[in-house]
Amino acid sequence: MTIKEKAAAMKLDSPKMAAQSAQTRNAALAAIAKSLVENQAEIFEENKKDLAEAAQNNIPDAVVKRLKFTAQKLDDVVKGINNLISLPDRVFEKLLVRELDEGLTLVKEACPIGVIGVIFEARPDALVQIASLCIKSGNCAILKGGSETKYTNKALFSLIYDAAIQSGLPKNCLFQAELRDEISELLDCHEYVDLIIPRGSNSFVQYIMNNTKIPVMGHADGICHIYVDKDFDIDKAIPIIIDAKTQYTAACNAVETLLVHKDAVDRLMPKLNEAFKAHQIELRASRDISDKYDCKTATDDDFATEYLDLIISAKTVGSIDEAIDHINKYGSHHTDCIITEDVEAAEYFMQMVDSAGVYQNCSTRFADGFRYGFGAEVGISTGKIHARGPVGLDGLLTYKYRLYGNGHIVDDYASGRSEFHFRDIR
Repeated sequence: MTIKEKAAAMKLDSPKMAAQSAQTRNAALAAIAKSLVENQAEIFEENKKDLAEAAQNNIPDAVVKRLKFTAQKLDDVVKGINNLISLPDRVFEKLLVRELDEGLTLVKEACPIGVIGVIFEARPDALVQIASLCIKSGNCAILKGGSETKYTNKALFSLIYDAAIQSGLPKNCLFQAELRDEISELLDCHEYVDLIIPRGSNSFVQYIMNNTKIPVMGHADGICHIYVDKDFDIDKAIPIIIDAKTQYTAACNAVETLLVHKDAVDRLMPKLNEAFKAHQIELRASRDISDKYDCKTATDDDFATEYLDLIISAKTVGSIDEAIDHINKYGSHHTDCIITEDVEAAEYFMQMVDSAGVYQNCSTRFADGFRYGFGAEVGISTGKIHARGPVGLDGLLTYKYRLYGNGHIVDDYASGRSEFHFRDIR
């Protein structure tokens, strides 16, 4: 069966998937979590094969970190599934009930998007997160992982799919595309696939966006900033910056650029530079900093780069407005933070920075669906249509309108025989 044929079958099954009870979907998730734990030895063995091939193919360290599936990552995805189970069911939740006239009632209700194609590079844990979120939200999902994790992904998908079907979900609820040439075929399925979510490099996401008629939701870059304002607490600043750079360097929410107010440089940089050295972080900075701290001078290209490595760009700015302008010019609209004790400065920064996440005095690494209490996420959206930031359950739901009448016709209202009175019931 071709991808297009499979997508067509999933499109037909998507209303059946949406109609599954919350109890059935949650039972499927519980069965998936149980199966992953019970079969973890098999998963780890398959992951070793992927890591061995990565070593043979000289895959960059940043990618290897993403494709490594450890006991900690298994624990994290299982916690994510259990958290999803505990979340209230949103499918067919009534968002609005409005009486247009006596006996004519409009209901706006949440509903699944339908068939979602998710294409992702590395990160086998993404496969688990995506599949579980689609099940919880009542969506069918076509999953296409990168070839660098083909063994791990195949093992994970097999366990997930078997548990889902045995729990009573429709046979076309999930499908794994395994061949590289199936990506182009999937991108051509605009009649059957309702949404594409890409997760990967900038060039990869841009390729997806430029080669499909299907709506695309996601982000291309993760160029995140931390701005240290003149009124800051150094005991907060240094741990925040180090955490944002080192806690998981290869993540899209790791900080890449540090902006420092000119009045804060002399207080911040001596201790921060020592912390950078202790954590083996390479500093590339504007000339006033590089001359003083013996590091490379940053270029415009550095400020536009997502390093995904132990490298950070730094720049002195004359004001909060200069910092905001820099972020809005060079940033990827992902997650940006201000470190300040000035409440008004923080509010101004949060209002003026055009990003999906704007923070005060905390690490950019908090930009994550699990850490937001969404249970998990299918990715981060830096767009402004439909979903923004970590895309959890809400981002995988749309809505539709039901109108209940009793012989009502528009001509009565057009002629003036009847009038709308619009009364919200809830």
